[in-house]
Amino acid sequence: MIKEKTNTTLTFEDFKIEVLNDYKLAIISRECSLLGRKEVLTGKAKFGIFGDGKEVPQLAMAKAFKNGDFRSGYYRDQTFMMAIGELTVQQFFAGLYGHTDVEQEPMSAGRQMGGHFATHSLNEDGTWKNLTKQKNSSADISPTAGQMPRLLGLAQASKIYRQVSGIPNAANFSNEGNEIAWGTIGNASTSEGLFFETINAAGVLQVPMVMSVWDDEYGISVHAKHQTTKENISEILKGYQRENGSNGYEILKVKGWDYADLIATYEKAADIARENHIPVLIHVNELTQPQGHSSSGSHERYKDANRLAWERDFDCIRQMKLWMIAINIASPEEIDAIDAQAKKNVLEGKKAAWNAFIEPIIEEQKQLVGLLEKIAETSKNKDRILQFTSDLNSIKSPLKKEILVTARKVLRLILNENGKEELSQWISSYTKTTQEKFSSNLFSETDLNVFSVEKVLPVYPENAKEDTDGRMILRDNFDAIFTKYPETLIFGEDAGNIGDVNQGLEGMQEKYGELRVADVGIREATILGQGIGMALRGLRPIAEIQYLDYLLYAIQIMSDDLATLRYRTVGKQKAPLIIRTRGHRLEGIWHSGSPMGMIINAIRGIHVLVPRNMTQAAGFYNSLLECDEPALVIECLNGYRLKEKMPLNYGEFKTPIGVVETLKEGADITLVSYGSTLRLVQQAANELLEVGIDCEIIDLQSLLPFDINQDVVKSIAKTNRLLVIDEDVPGGASAYILQQIIEQQDAYNYLDSKPQTLTAKAHRPAYGTDGDYFSKPSAEDIFEKVYAMMNEVNPSKYPNLY
Repeated sequence: MIKEKTNTTLTFEDFKIEVLNDYKLAIISRECSLLGRKEVLTGKAKFGIFGDGKEVPQLAMAKAFKNGDFRSGYYRDQTFMMAIGELTVQQFFAGLYGHTDVEQEPMSAGRQMGGHFATHSLNEDGTWKNLTKQKNSSADISPTAGQMPRLLGLAQASKIYRQVSGIPNAANFSNEGNEIAWGTIGNASTSEGLFFETINAAGVLQVPMVMSVWDDEYGISVHAKHQTTKENISEILKGYQRENGSNGYEILKVKGWDYADLIATYEKAADIARENHIPVLIHVNELTQPQGHSSSGSHERYKDANRLAWERDFDCIRQMKLWMIAINIASPEEIDAIDAQAKKNVLEGKKAAWNAFIEPIIEEQKQLVGLLEKIAETSKNKDRILQFTSDLNSIKSPLKKEILVTARKVLRLILNENGKEELSQWISSYTKTTQEKFSSNLFSETDLNVFSVEKVLPVYPENAKEDTDGRMILRDNFDAIFTKYPETLIFGEDAGNIGDVNQGLEGMQEKYGELRVADVGIREATILGQGIGMALRGLRPIAEIQYLDYLLYAIQIMSDDLATLRYRTVGKQKAPLIIRTRGHRLEGIWHSGSPMGMIINAIRGIHVLVPRNMTQAAGFYNSLLECDEPALVIECLNGYRLKEKMPLNYGEFKTPIGVVETLKEGADITLVSYGSTLRLVQQAANELLEVGIDCEIIDLQSLLPFDINQDVVKSIAKTNRLLVIDEDVPGGASAYILQQIIEQQDAYNYLDSKPQTLTAKAHRPAYGTDGDYFSKPSAEDIFEKVYAMMNEVNPSKYPNLY
């Protein structure tokens, strides 16, 4: 088949050149894997996971991959990345060494282990490149199948761009929706729930996704018989095969060592997905893994002699060699020459990568050695300093850690000597410069970050009354958002037809269509994935998780993918996804949880906003759409029917992010809380006034970021007392809040009483009104806690209640 096609489009000589170039690339990639393993075993690299055995199918995939397409893949796709021109031999080894220079190691600047690939979607100022002019790879993550949810969104973006008009700058992100999202995964990882959830969702949505399963029969050391029913993923997915008049997949199966058939299969898959937006599954079987799973062990321990012999015979590169010889593409001698040249090229690339990595560190080593020798000359601890210097100087391949450890230990020896100031300055400068290489870009560092958005107050008519349901504030603000930003869309369980369970989207689907206001299945992880993928392609999605408790289904994707995206790409990719949910107080264990401590500690890299009412929430959505960072907005579940004033400037007023609000000034104690609990705090504060206790109430508004102006400590400086009230479990978000106030803001300088917390019980909230009352802080609990703190201060004025 491949000969027929090439004979009509290429001369045999052209065809021969193309095949030989493919073979050269396959051999270079294989040599990288073989030499990479040696670099790990000799200690230059820390860990290795390679793409050997998968080279030939990745060449075929690369041929069908076009500008504008996106990959969401598996950490063995090095040959593919080389084939699309986004990975050189030197960059491969720079990744293995963990080089922190993004110019040398453009995938993650050493923040991820080798085999994790990404392309750069952003300019230096954080603005988008034209993604249709380049081949794109979303940044890999290690958790198996964790790439699947994002893949769904990358594919859905093509559908949105094809069918939704008026999106600004659409031409920078899509050519009329003709892009394919290409997924890759190992056969064993198809056992993960995220794989099946994504496969189902893509079949429902009918999006242009081509899913490749690299099948070498093992998952680490565990055979497919323990992984997959019938030991065959395409066999058990037959029910997804599309039929006349039904949605579903085109399912293709191909041997991973058959170069010609692989190319034909990938061309067919691309044509189906690109033109018709039909998802395709390609089961690439009969693959091998010449070096086993990773550099941490040998596959000889778990494969028998017959399997090992078969793998040697059916290695995809060996089979490609035999095929090339059989059809006179190349002679054995020509192939041997290619192999020899490839080994030479890889050795040269490895050497260049190592020199680029180690030489700057050796220069830093020399700088410190020179400084320490100078300091030693006048030190009473000269011999000890020179010993440290000698030990450091003897290290042929130093780590930055070893350099800094030496400097810090010597500093202890010269605390009262002349060289202390110079060495101290050197350590501070070196630490700052080096730490930045490992810690930058957790959040946006561009002018598009959340702090660039200026506060805009809601504008109210004269004599406005609190007579509007909170859910109507949200609804009318979403209406303004969808009009103002054609690139926005929202999707979630019950978000479309009925306008969400609390009617905050009432009428929006009818007005803006089923693609922009969409119902989805009960599948929280891929709801998040839809949002991540679409945000990676320039859209502004709002992914709705119906209740805060259900966020647990998606927390892994939020934590491992979205929260780390900007960090693991050193600011070269972004996904400004807004996650909308509702929580805190309703009924029972799974509808009134507040697992905030878990959330804020799992998703550093995503802002966490906790508005107390719907006007605040609407203002947060307006603010977020003017910046480029992801955020979680938690609306108050029991606030949709509470009355608020109706603003006049929907879509324009903006709640500042990271800024607290003082709801009531007071002199005796500072009460800090957020969300639904604030209404109880306000009730208790009014009752405490009756017994002469004047509370200051602060609404945090956001937990990440936290009080950037340090207004809480200013309040404590006045009241000298602090109580944090929280619906989370003991030691949950309240512990984080205390750490921020006491440690980061130095509030201990102003406290005359022990800072305390009042939280929910350690168990989940029980069902019913009584369950809520006895599980979470009540107004009476708050009153009595504050009263007890004041009793300690002045027992005669505030005698014991009990």
